[in-house]
Amino acid sequence: MSQLIAPHGGHLVDLLVPEAERDALKHEAAGLPGWDLSPRQLCDLELLMTGAFSPLQGFLGRADYESVCRDLRLADGQLWPMPITLDVSSEFADKVAGAPRIALRDPEGVTLAVLEIADRWQPDREAEAQAVFGTTDRLHAGVSWLLDKAGPVYLGGRIRGLTLPPHYDFRHLRLTPREVRAQFDKRGWRRVVAFQTRNPMHRAHLELTFRAAQIAEANLLIHPSVGMTKPGDIDHYTRVRCYEKLIAHYPEQTSMLSLLHLAMRMGGPREALWHAIIRKNHGCSHFIVGRDHAGPGNGADGQPFYGPYEAQELVALHQQELGIQMVPFQEMLYVQERAQYAPADEIRPGETVLNISGTELRRRLHEGLDIPEWFTYPEVVSELRRTHPARHKQGFTVFFTGLSGAGKSTLANALMVRLLELGTRPVTLLDGDVVRKHLSSELGFSREHRNLNVQRIGFVASEITKNGGIAICAPIAPYAEARRQVREMIAQYGLFVETHIATPLEVCEERDRKGLYALARAGKLKEFTGISDPYETPESPELRIDTSEMNPDEAVQRIVLKLESLGLIRPRD
Repeated sequence: MSQLIAPHGGHLVDLLVPEAERDALKHEAAGLPGWDLSPRQLCDLELLMTGAFSPLQGFLGRADYESVCRDLRLADGQLWPMPITLDVSSEFADKVAGAPRIALRDPEGVTLAVLEIADRWQPDREAEAQAVFGTTDRLHAGVSWLLDKAGPVYLGGRIRGLTLPPHYDFRHLRLTPREVRAQFDKRGWRRVVAFQTRNPMHRAHLELTFRAAQIAEANLLIHPSVGMTKPGDIDHYTRVRCYEKLIAHYPEQTSMLSLLHLAMRMGGPREALWHAIIRKNHGCSHFIVGRDHAGPGNGADGQPFYGPYEAQELVALHQQELGIQMVPFQEMLYVQERAQYAPADEIRPGETVLNISGTELRRRLHEGLDIPEWFTYPEVVSELRRTHPARHKQGFTVFFTGLSGAGKSTLANALMVRLLELGTRPVTLLDGDVVRKHLSSELGFSREHRNLNVQRIGFVASEITKNGGIAICAPIAPYAEARRQVREMIAQYGLFVETHIATPLEVCEERDRKGLYALARAGKLKEFTGISDPYETPESPELRIDTSEMNPDEAVQRIVLKLESLGLIRPRD
């Protein structure tokens, strides 16, 4: 394992084995137990192998992990604020107990690297969340991932890299730290200020970055994260097209765009410190830290997880040893009287400030409303509208859930006909019984199999939603966790309208045309929802309908009115 010394940013750890050794390592890896990397782990492995995470030489072992969580430092004292860990299932951990090495594979089964296992342990993930993010509130995206999605066992050790994960998009912009440094040398750039973003850039961002470059007397690297960001963020394809449009508005030969395949943790102050180290490794001399850097929004108490300038304070605290200089910035606001942007602390008494928040921008996109030129450039708006059309043109999912006999299939079929009459989008009905026949015929009715069936329905619905269609789902879906997973799966593409058919159990039994409830009461039908297996009532669905209190036409009309109120259909469509 070698270290490369470059004129920008100091040492880069190189975890790719020399080419002459790769065939032998590939042959060895073919006989090793293999772990299929998650999307987040793929991001981490790529940045480990390219040296973006220097000085790390692999996934953290236990001593480094505990030191990072406690002190923002590796066990040897080097500054490093974010745990980079390989989480695996208990089953896999037991399978490889005692194994010295495992192969790390991409989703297609290609071995990317070999991990030399040095540590194996079960972390206290709630303690990790509290230490790293300062909270255990699952509304924090990083906490939610850690507590609900991460595997229970961590494996730590050195990485021996074979090949980087392949990318087929924007290849000319996907530069490793060494390649970015080489570009700086080629252009003669010695002072470079980096700008981190996970959102589209607008005129306020242009003004902020232009001013920061002037203050630092430096050139500019626009360095957006295009790995995993916050759920609900605009997809990176749209964002990169927006960046390419925006960069044309900077003076020639002053700015450069490169993509960073980073899985963000939304860790606020710690994340800002981490981002600064990553940009130092790319050869930058300065790094912009703005207001609420990498903030995840508000918690369950309605308050932001971090103060607006906590990130700047933490970076400033470690400024001397960072090896990169922070350029702090306040929020940029448009001053109507000046017809220009200014930092928040430079607004004069009596001046009219105009601003469009991210929430307001999404509302205007969803409703097809005007977005003024003072906020962003027309060509950027055009790109956003291409992939984020008005809500009445987007796909969505109506997800019925309720007991057998509650009326889900009846309402789903009636709603499908009403939406087909409108003719605005393709409509697909995913009825529970029909899906079991065609997609899940091998499944039983255990909790695990029920959840798997619901996940399959959710996956198909997400594809329909993503492609602008309407999915109507009508499974029983008795478990809250499975419904939550489906909501997350679909919400990244369009609205998820959970509709609880809350017909009482006794009414469902009276309607029991198939005699299923009688069989369940007699003990002849096991694991029957509502009798021998629980139904977890939705706490806050978008709609709750009791079909014992209204006929199908009235119920469907109520659903249609709800879809109209959400902007998904128009009254005259």
